[in-house]
Amino acid sequence: MKNKEKYQPYQGISLTDRQWPGNRLEKAPHWCSVDLRDGNQALETPMNLDQKLRFFQKLTEMGFKTIEIGFPAASDTEYAFTRYLIEHDLIPDDVAIQVLTQSRPHIISQTFAAVQGCKKAVIHLYNSTSVLQRDVVFSMNQDQCVDLAVSGARQIKTLSEQDIFGTEFIFEYSPESFTGTEMDFAVRICDAVCDVWQPTPERKVIINLPATVEMSTPNIYADQIEYFCSNTRHRPSIMVSLHTHNDRGTAVAATELGLLAGAERVEGTLFGNGERTGNADLVALALNLFSQGVDPELDLTDINSLIEIYEETTRMEVPPRHPYAGKLVYTAFSGSHQDAINKGLAAFRKKKGPWSVPYLPIDPLDVGRSYEPIIRINSQSGKGGIAYILEQNYGLLLPKPVQQAFSQIVTASSDRQQRELKADEIYQLFQDTYVNLMQPLKLVTYKEEMISDQLHRFEATLEHDGREVRVEGQGNGLLDAFCQALRQYLNSRIEITLYQEHALERGSTSKAITYVQIQNGGERLYIGAGVSSSISRSSLRAVVSAVNQMLRTQTA
Repeated sequence: MKNKEKYQPYQGISLTDRQWPGNRLEKAPHWCSVDLRDGNQALETPMNLDQKLRFFQKLTEMGFKTIEIGFPAASDTEYAFTRYLIEHDLIPDDVAIQVLTQSRPHIISQTFAAVQGCKKAVIHLYNSTSVLQRDVVFSMNQDQCVDLAVSGARQIKTLSEQDIFGTEFIFEYSPESFTGTEMDFAVRICDAVCDVWQPTPERKVIINLPATVEMSTPNIYADQIEYFCSNTRHRPSIMVSLHTHNDRGTAVAATELGLLAGAERVEGTLFGNGERTGNADLVALALNLFSQGVDPELDLTDINSLIEIYEETTRMEVPPRHPYAGKLVYTAFSGSHQDAINKGLAAFRKKKGPWSVPYLPIDPLDVGRSYEPIIRINSQSGKGGIAYILEQNYGLLLPKPVQQAFSQIVTASSDRQQRELKADEIYQLFQDTYVNLMQPLKLVTYKEEMISDQLHRFEATLEHDGREVRVEGQGNGLLDAFCQALRQYLNSRIEITLYQEHALERGSTSKAITYVQIQNGGERLYIGAGVSSSISRSSLRAVVSAVNQMLRTQTA
């Protein structure tokens, strides 16, 4: 591309003894949803009061203990929503609402007025600290920036001490655009705020270190988090929080590495909604933990209900390839993938051990999805996927040669129509191709007689191209005798090379299906299937169906 000289590489920091690469994520962080603030302000049409209330309720049902509900001093709508929650006693006792405020006296005062009477509130103070913001937007030097943050922290401390409602206040500070800030200055300004708030290990403050704009690879963000954790004077009294954006498409990865580097808290949104390219996706983060055997401490067992309220209130759609939630993520079109999933599911059902199915990092049932849509069929699909569809939906257990032959027919049909085939279409195609075929040959009536233990006589009336004929034969069983009769009538070397049967349903009225494959003296194989409440009749019908395949081929 042209104009690459306009851009300069991001200068990270150099840690000589970084510890985070060897760490593991073994417990869930403290989660904070910012859907109703950061997410809401990024919408073309912000949520109305009713939508925000329903979203808030869903977040509490999921198990969020901290929910940033807005910027009360920013608008009458934000202020009214805060008051509505408090005055109507809609905040569970174990949930803290979080409100955002700039370090300006009138905004801080308005924020405290908004949360009067609340049981538990996080007062989230921020000011921009990055070199670019200081130089271009605010024309501030470092000392002026620190003074602004400290003055806001003092006012927050004073107002909290004047509270007469018994509110439990938790203080949070964000050096906005942390990733564009000199690391030594980020430590300095956060420590200066903590010097005012005087946190203790028993009464911690939250220091939130946002990638307000994602500027580097996730490993550099992790280095920055570890540097801060190692250099702040107040580490035992601080809960380090992360707030990543997705400008480079790696917000989830940056958050995970930031947790490895020592952070304990995460701010983000459901499905990654947020300014520009979005925030860290809490659904993906939580289920990433879940897939590693870690309890995310959020209820994601009905992911469809999350999608529903998200799409309704934000007027956006969850992408079909979204991790864990997209409508296509538990779907395989590739034939090799379908075959592997089919075999993996069968093995898992037998052994009942830890989840281990190819291409499926979690069991779809654990998030309220089903196996039914896992495998879908188009021209790229293979025999395993087609067999899975027929087994799961219709109870058909196709022998491997039948799978192989039928997959070619399905592929050709999908390719011809240039579209995916639905389950009922695949089933009907199987019926039309193999099951109980009666043209050009039809079995009208038959009679079987056992001459001895090893010899059966078979007599039948057939209809061939509308003409009735009688045939008879002898063999060591019903099918052998029937095939002998057909050999004599058709003057053809008919040999059964595959035979398999199984019940289709349970109970006294259950039906059976029989699959056969015949050979006619050459290399060509013909497949047929028969269905009946009688295994004998289903077997005979399968042979007739296979013979009809042969006869149609000969006259084509």
